[in-house]
Amino acid sequence: MKSICAAKPCEWLAQEYRQERQVYHVEKIRFRGVEGRDVYNIAAPIVDGGRAIIPARVEPRHSEFSEVIFFEEAEDGVWTVVEGLRTFRGLQDPFHARIHGEIVFGGVEIWTNPFHNHEIEYRTVFYRGHSLADLRLFAVGPQWMKDIRLVELPDERVGVFTRPNGARYGGQAQIGWTVLSSLDELSPESILRAECLPDRFYPGEWGGVNEAQLIDPATVGVLGHIAYRSEDGLLHYKAMCFSLHLNLDLVTPVRVIAERQDFLGGEAKRPELADVVFSGGLVRYPDGTAHLYAGVSDAEAQRILIPDPFAVTASCAVELKA
Repeated sequence: MKSICAAKPCEWLAQEYRQERQVYHVEKIRFRGVEGRDVYNIAAPIVDGGRAIIPARVEPRHSEFSEVIFFEEAEDGVWTVVEGLRTFRGLQDPFHARIHGEIVFGGVEIWTNPFHNHEIEYRTVFYRGHSLADLRLFAVGPQWMKDIRLVELPDERVGVFTRPNGARYGGQAQIGWTVLSSLDELSPESILRAECLPDRFYPGEWGGVNEAQLIDPATVGVLGHIAYRSEDGLLHYKAMCFSLHLNLDLVTPVRVIAERQDFLGGEAKRPELADVVFSGGLVRYPDGTAHLYAGVSDAEAQRILIPDPFAVTASCAVELKA
């Protein structure tokens, strides 16, 4: 896999974004039925049985032990718990995709290890089913890996984005890519064989994939986040995107598409998380706009209407082929 330029620091990317920033509308997403707890790190709505349903991370302000709950929008615009659907306890940061006609749903499963001072451990888990009501566990990811995302390719194979980390990758999380013949091949071993994509993050910075969409038969659009910690100890997470051109074996540069100041003000889980945007999903529209669903400051969920970032990458793909 090739890249067309070296990685730039997150703040450089943010400065480039600010020169052409366009935010058409922003709104907080309100939830009912979980009073006293925060709802954040949502996925984009998934259509199931004719209903648009949002999976969301729900937890107390001073805890990391969350559960994922499904919500649907009521007539008053408030999203309400869907009756009859399972609550996934101990799960964080939900995601979904449609692969071979099935819903693939997942999140980060966390637990405490009684043999290691009750430290929190985690892995990504995957469920599949023809509806949200019949999801069944079918695969797990490697220990200590988040941000594993799937996309169905034109030849019906399954593209997998991974999040390799550790000393081999400079100590910071990177983005990997591999292709499987089917969902049945998804396993810790196949995930760990992924190739690390070049020039995604500047040294000392990190990020991951939050959603992948097939934009056209040759292009996968990637929505994710890019992050770093400043000298004052604060964390900075921004929404980003890039595209992967299957026929060219090439990835385009990372671009920032939203940051915390684009959203409405609000509370933060902790002070160091005030400047955090965690991409959840993108709903694209024929008029060239898109809704970005996101968790902000690890305390609430919002969405903003922006120019479709993959409409830009689609035009770039034409130029690269010329």
